[in-house]
Amino acid sequence: MTKTLTERSPRVSRKGRPSGSDRTPPRDATTELATASITSEASTDRLDQFRPAILAVRWATTGVSLALFIPTLTLDQVTLAWSGAVLTNTVLRTLVPLRDDGSFRHLAVLLAEIGLHVFAVIATGAWNSPLVLTLFNAVLISGFARGFGFAIRVGVASSLIVSAPGLGTASWGRTEYGQAAQWTTLLLLGGVVAGYSRRILSQASQRHSQALDRVARLSDANLLLANLHRVAQTLPASLDQGDVLTSTVSRLRSLIAHDSLVILVYDEGGDTWTVAHQSATRLGTEIDRGRFPGPCERAAQAGRLVVANRLQENDQPFNPRSGAGMYTPLLARDRLIGMLAVEANSFASFDERDREVLAGFVEPVALAIDNARWFDRIRTIGADEERNRIARDLHDRIGQSLAYLGFEIDRMIRRESEGKAIDGQLGHLRNSLRSVIVEVRDTLSDLRTDVSDERDFLATAEDFAERLAERSGLHINLDCEATSRLPILQEREMWRIAQEALVNVERHAEANSVTLIWRCGPNGALLEIIDDGCGLPERDVDGRYGRSDSFGIIGMRERAQSIGASLDLTSQPGEGTKVRCFLANR
Repeated sequence: MTKTLTERSPRVSRKGRPSGSDRTPPRDATTELATASITSEASTDRLDQFRPAILAVRWATTGVSLALFIPTLTLDQVTLAWSGAVLTNTVLRTLVPLRDDGSFRHLAVLLAEIGLHVFAVIATGAWNSPLVLTLFNAVLISGFARGFGFAIRVGVASSLIVSAPGLGTASWGRTEYGQAAQWTTLLLLGGVVAGYSRRILSQASQRHSQALDRVARLSDANLLLANLHRVAQTLPASLDQGDVLTSTVSRLRSLIAHDSLVILVYDEGGDTWTVAHQSATRLGTEIDRGRFPGPCERAAQAGRLVVANRLQENDQPFNPRSGAGMYTPLLARDRLIGMLAVEANSFASFDERDREVLAGFVEPVALAIDNARWFDRIRTIGADEERNRIARDLHDRIGQSLAYLGFEIDRMIRRESEGKAIDGQLGHLRNSLRSVIVEVRDTLSDLRTDVSDERDFLATAEDFAERLAERSGLHINLDCEATSRLPILQEREMWRIAQEALVNVERHAEANSVTLIWRCGPNGALLEIIDDGCGLPERDVDGRYGRSDSFGIIGMRERAQSIGASLDLTSQPGEGTKVRCFLANR
């Protein structure tokens, strides 16, 4: 059998590997952007983003109109009055800009603005008025505020109103009609430009707001992840029961003067009370509830703090010399999980302040102790599972080899006692021992092989497949493509499933070749391991492959279930096995 990893490198695709250079923006920058997004969304003034353009057009048209009027300045009081009104309106709207939030009140103000310019033009000579350019103010503001349709209607209505006094009269000839048509066309073009500008700016503003919203969400996610990272860093300390008890004792010493302290933890499973901490007492490691001091038993029954400032001999305090004590239950999940007792040698040692301090102190202590106990249980279960997995690996790969070496040594001892030569057997034994050493080294390497922040699934699979091919002679084909990575915990479990499946092929499948397929992208991840071995002949009562004691398959199913993935096995005797694991992003 050829002990090579055939065409390993060319068949591994590394398309779209996530770049390590991508970074979330700094917190201060993203906070400012998020604030800007909120401010933008909160603003309902449709004219706000067009205010500089409106102001520029307003002063330009007013300035040009006054420039046309001044050279022909006469005693025309009407033109002078309307020019003053237009100038005053321009100054006023510079100081107090128009607003439009879509309400009827703002619409009325906008129509009044339009009416001012229309009647100023009519009163000062219609299309021959020096103020005719100010009609562009009305049309542009209409387009900026309410779009194409409204601007065109305003332009047409303004033209009709200005032209109405001369339409159909003898004073209007071809020149006047042509002049009216020219100005109407210009007003309509102004409305179209304003409406189109509004659409473009609105779309750009929407895209900008969406971008800012995404940045804001990224900022929130970054802050959450940073907080979770800090929590994760403190878990080993803050959830260790020894550290919790040490911190509790230290804080109690600084808060309440006392001579004796006892912390008891209740084990529901064994119905026992464990002495988690004691100072100035000799209680042993466990205590029966019948040995509780009287006030401590009352506190446990009532579920509240009990203060005894004059302990009697029949109260049986934890410290026989104690004259006063405070006893309080430790409650978590609405259950009694322990008791805390503080005792002092003198009578009346505890006042109302001490009662209030202890009452406020015990709740977080109870939660911390309960969390620490659960964490210890979870950590023990995880350690037991990992210990069992390592034991299976050692038994399957090394235990049989060591047993074989033992049989060989016994056989050589018998040959030597019979006076037979054992030189050849010693050489064979030496070679076998070297093989066991190689197996130990390979097993340790496999146990250490895992994905990490620096090594993704692809790189880990390459290294493992190369070692597997060298020691087993399997033809291994890697068909991998990834455009993104899974969260590290999910990717690690997917790799462990792949590793277990490949090791099963090595040990049990009697296969010549195996293919590992890995696809990972934004929609999820797909893992397939396909071999051409002997297959899995057995199904259980649920139609699943693998015996009830087939820990490899059970472990793969448990790992898939832990990350919300689906695991399917397809196999026929003599036709190989296919393991398929799919994880969908939710």
